[in-house]
Amino acid sequence: MGARLRTAGLFLLLTMIFVGFGWIIGSVFFGNWLSTVLLFLVFAGLMNGISYFFADRIVLWSYRARPVTEADAPALYRVVQRVAAMSNLPMPRVYTVPSATPNAFATGRNPKHAVVAVTEGAFRVLNERELTAVIAHEMAHVKDRDILVMSVAATIAGALTILARWAFWSTLFGGGRRDREGNALMWVLAIVGLILVPIAVVLIQLAISRSREYKADYVGAKTIGAPDALADALEQLEYRNRLNPMDFGSPSSSSLWIVNPFAGNWLSRIQSTHPPVDKRIRKLRLLAQGQDTY
Repeated sequence: MGARLRTAGLFLLLTMIFVGFGWIIGSVFFGNWLSTVLLFLVFAGLMNGISYFFADRIVLWSYRARPVTEADAPALYRVVQRVAAMSNLPMPRVYTVPSATPNAFATGRNPKHAVVAVTEGAFRVLNERELTAVIAHEMAHVKDRDILVMSVAATIAGALTILARWAFWSTLFGGGRRDREGNALMWVLAIVGLILVPIAVVLIQLAISRSREYKADYVGAKTIGAPDALADALEQLEYRNRLNPMDFGSPSSSSLWIVNPFAGNWLSRIQSTHPPVDKRIRKLRLLAQGQDTY
């Protein structure tokens, strides 16, 4: 129920932002806000539907992920299959991301439509024990139904970013119904549009509590009975993602990954939806020693 309420809240917030934006555009450019508000209300409805049913596909497409079978990647497939069984969950679809930066994420509407994606770099960096721990963390997100909220939030944040950019460029090259009044109001519109970018980031931070990473760490570690394995994996992933951050994809979807793939970017670190990795590792080390600090 918690995931459903958070998702509904995201849809409501998106609708309010689109309607407000439509009112501003209608008032500035056309002098008739009602028709524009109705148009943007339709856009919001379409965006909500797309986010719910196709957010996972959009995320996979944005990271150039491709599906793999057991014949394509037998080691990975068997690890996912084993962890899914240990978690009492259906076998998710398995994808790989063509990136040398080692990382992983899960997406989908629910456990029956779940996807686990792993970068090619993870195969070269993580051993089977560490990879199993990473998959267990992702399956914990699937079990807790975090994947719907994270996928929808990432899609909505991307849509708001596009909307903000459109507003800015429309201001530079567009025109109002009256030149003087229009120019002044268009700059107001541009400022409002640009404000939507940090709103998109805040939206993710509010919708996806950092505590969900701690919970997934705990559940994943308990599922396979190896907190140290996940701690070791996080150390490797954090170091290598800072050293060689991902060079494609959108920071608006960074919350999906087990560690921030854009960690080398200072702005991304400030806006990170992940708790500090050193704290996550410390909690896992203590858990391995029998001290539960979660």
